Amino acid sequence: MAATAMAATAAERAVLEQEFRWLLQDEVHAVLRQLQDILQEASHRFTLPGAGAEGPVKQENFILGSCATDQVKGVLTLQGDALSQADVNLKMPRSNQLQHFTFREDKQWKLQQIQDARNHVSQAIYLLANRDHCYQFRTGAEVLKLMDAVMLQLTRARNRLTTPATLTLPEIASSGLTRMFAPALPADLLVNFYINLNKLCLTVYQLHALQPNSTKNFRPAGGAVLHNPGAMFEWGGQRLEVSHVHKAECVVPWLNDALVFFTVSLQLCQQLKDKISVFSSYWSYRPF
Repeated sequence: MAATAMAATAAERAVLEQEFRWLLQDEVHAVLRQLQDILQEASHRFTLPGAGAEGPVKQENFILGSCATDQVKGVLTLQGDALSQADVNLKMPRSNQLQHFTFREDKQWKLQQIQDARNHVSQAIYLLANRDHCYQFRTGAEVLKLMDAVMLQLTRARNRLTTPATLTLPEIASSGLTRMFAPALPADLLVNFYINLNKLCLTVYQLHALQPNSTKNFRPAGGAVLHNPGAMFEWGGQRLEVSHVHKAECVVPWLNDALVFFTVSLQLCQQLKDKISVFSSYWSYRPF
């Protein structure tokens, strides 16, 4: 009876080991090829080539839409990871006076979030390309290590698009963005552009100066993605308060594509990790 059980166990072990070898030699490479194909598609979304293979990155125009009111209208021109033009109309509260401002012709605004996400995708592709179809994986641990490294890059790429940077109001004021417009922005306006998921967002802060004899308790605002009316800060030796906040945004379809590609790729990596881990549960020691 015991001999039969041992024989069965040995036979099961032999089958499992054969399945595991197949997983390492065949299925892992099939998943890696699939991942490379998906991430190449994601990479193509970020590069957005022009008509020629080596041509300039094409320009795309997006119409800004306001979340609640029509205070802010305009068109943003995106060229890869840079805003090459912003044409914005702002209807001032109370006075209904129209402010119109555009980027100076010699200026572009780099969107660091897009640039960083693209770099992380490139790094993930590089990691996968280093293990071509001729490479022989010896252990499951080796596959897990590669999947963890790829997933780290993909998670960072996704997070750069889904988690805009928090900035203090002085950081926004000193970012250089305010000096890119013609005509120059009025002293009582601050602007900020950022990516949030698949949207390109514009926020305009209207300010007013706090008088030296103001009875308001001055508390400088900390870092935030979006500051609310009443936020205070000090800039240029003057204490200022946000009186109005205007936000407008536009959907960038290829950013949505990229986020879907990241999600699918992360799921593929996790599924492969899970398959590797299942085999380890069949042995009391760790043969992988």
